[in-house]
Amino acid sequence: MANQVINLKQFYSQTNIQKVLSILDEELVGLIPVKKRIKEISSLLLVDKARQELLPEAGPSGVGLHMSFTGSPGTGKTSLAGRLGNILQDLGYVRKGHILTVTREDLVGQYIGHTAPKTKAVLKKAMGGILFIDEAYYLYKADNERDYGAEAIEILLQVMENQRDDLVVILAGYKGEMDKFYRSNPGLSSRITHHVDFPDYTVPELIDIAKLMLKEQQYILTAEGERALEQSITKEKNNPLFANARTIGNILDKARIFHANRILENYSPSAPITKQELVTLTGIDFQS
Repeated sequence: MANQVINLKQFYSQTNIQKVLSILDEELVGLIPVKKRIKEISSLLLVDKARQELLPEAGPSGVGLHMSFTGSPGTGKTSLAGRLGNILQDLGYVRKGHILTVTREDLVGQYIGHTAPKTKAVLKKAMGGILFIDEAYYLYKADNERDYGAEAIEILLQVMENQRDDLVVILAGYKGEMDKFYRSNPGLSSRITHHVDFPDYTVPELIDIAKLMLKEQQYILTAEGERALEQSITKEKNNPLFANARTIGNILDKARIFHANRILENYSPSAPITKQELVTLTGIDFQS
């Protein structure tokens, strides 16, 4: 075995990992520690695959892939999970690489005998890919002895342990609530290998996200419009319901509505509207 070698750089180039990581950098603004963590996990998986090539007698890798994504809404958790599915499929850790996003309502039944078939049906659909459970802490209601969430968790635990070579489970939610959830469910906590925390976006990062959204929608901002957008974002960040990129989407939707009404109110048949007017958001459009 001493003369067995593998060109790791060439091995890496045969995968789409770098392409996926580059797309992450393009699509997700900021999140530097998150992207660093995903690169580290990718490196672990790549080296593990190289070890399997050179050490087939060692058997299955045993690399744990179940994860916990914590952070506020709108910080890119679901988007990142989807890209992670691409990496896992590319390296052969999952067959399909698809992501199935669910919440408590998709797993927990409302009467005796209802939860098991619901949970098993979801798990069957997720096999070969990633099961992303959003707001996972709602699965467990410690103050309700008759709640059926515990049954769903028990089934989930069995699959996470026995079929981990065909399914990756990602539990997601607010960090504080997730920490309590894991303390209440040590069985789940022990099966989670990777914990990734998603920080809230800064105001400059949120402005960059807004610009990316507007670019996709073929809108442009005037300098005055950008200043008004920054004021709107700063104000919204103090709102307890602030949801990062989701809130940005709402702000832009309102601006587009105001923009459309402004154009119609000022429209004159004698002065047909120009393309520039149709694509330009100004400061007044963010005053609604």
